[in-house]
Amino acid sequence: MPLTAKQVLNAKPGRHSDGRGLYLLVMPSGSRSWVLRVQYQGKRRDYGLGSVTDKPISADYDLLPLHRRKFLTLNEARDKAKLGRGLAKAGINPSVQWRQVERTVPTFEQAARAYHKHVSSGWRKGKHGAQWISTLETYAFPLIGSRPVDQVDASAVQSVLMPIWLTIPETARRVRQRIGVVLDYAKGKGWREAEAPLRAVGQLMRGIKQPGGGNFAAMPYAELPAFMAKLRESEASVGRLALQFTILTAARSGEVRNATWGQIDLDAAEWKIPAGTTKTGKMHIVPLVPAAIDILNEMRGLFGGKASEPVFPGLKGKPLSDATLSKALRVAGGGAFTVHGFRSTFRDWAAETGFADAWAEAALAHGNPDKTEAAYKRTTFYAQRRDKLMPAWASFVMGDGSNVVLLAERRA
Repeated sequence: MPLTAKQVLNAKPGRHSDGRGLYLLVMPSGSRSWVLRVQYQGKRRDYGLGSVTDKPISADYDLLPLHRRKFLTLNEARDKAKLGRGLAKAGINPSVQWRQVERTVPTFEQAARAYHKHVSSGWRKGKHGAQWISTLETYAFPLIGSRPVDQVDASAVQSVLMPIWLTIPETARRVRQRIGVVLDYAKGKGWREAEAPLRAVGQLMRGIKQPGGGNFAAMPYAELPAFMAKLRESEASVGRLALQFTILTAARSGEVRNATWGQIDLDAAEWKIPAGTTKTGKMHIVPLVPAAIDILNEMRGLFGGKASEPVFPGLKGKPLSDATLSKALRVAGGGAFTVHGFRSTFRDWAAETGFADAWAEAALAHGNPDKTEAAYKRTTFYAQRRDKLMPAWASFVMGDGSNVVLLAERRA
């Protein structure tokens, strides 16, 4: 016999049938809910319909379609059960269908603007926030802005990058990174099932040459902590330790391979790269974070170290070869990228987490192309790099938390 409204309110704990697969489920705690038992794909399955109510919630609530109502009267439960039976008979999973209909998926542009609004107030530089969204407005929105964010796949990202990949590679890298951030944010919001397909994008773009023949292959910074963890878990070798040191210092691989113990001051936690070996022709002082110091101590314990000897020796005491670093990268799963690309990874990370451009450029020992400005800006921002930028970078790389956890929280 069908249930009555009075029976629904007074039923004891247990399952009570209303007929045609609709059940009232009463828990020992007294909570009451509606369950539809129906055959789907040859099996009997139970689908929760919502909690029991004996009166309307509000006028606005009554305007909601049945599949979005979480509280149902007896008659509403019967109507929703009827909808569910019809879907199951048509071979459609009722709960999946209702979730898909309920979810409103924004376009890529809407998701990007939502993310930008959510996090930009916390960025150190207001100008960076304006540039961040402006880049997407110029290069991404015209091509994929109107596409639902859950339909932005690797080929869609590739369509944005192809026109600018060779002509303005630095901008292309930033566009790729920012699209990835938006897609990860959309994943956290439940607007798409998967995170950004940046690895697939990397494979699609792999082999496309920059002007001059170089490969544009920088690891997305979001992938770096996992890569570093895998690198550290592997058996220690000169190549793997040198690669870790390269990443932690954001130095050029040639500078790392040719570093000698005479350049290292462990007490001051400094690495002084001589002017004759830098691209700017000026001495570059790298502040050494504790993780980098640990690597140096391990190397000294293994090989000793006179002032003239290489920190990372290769065969017969000569400096380590570039091929050894590349092999360490490849074996650890980074074969799609280059060792030099970690400098670009560092630069992207610094920009996306709001550090001053001048600090990041100083850390990379880049010269200022504006000669007039360079004449007045002689500082290397050493204190800022030593106390803030490089410790934050090391914390991110080593997976210790710090500001990149904040970034992940912002995405969610």
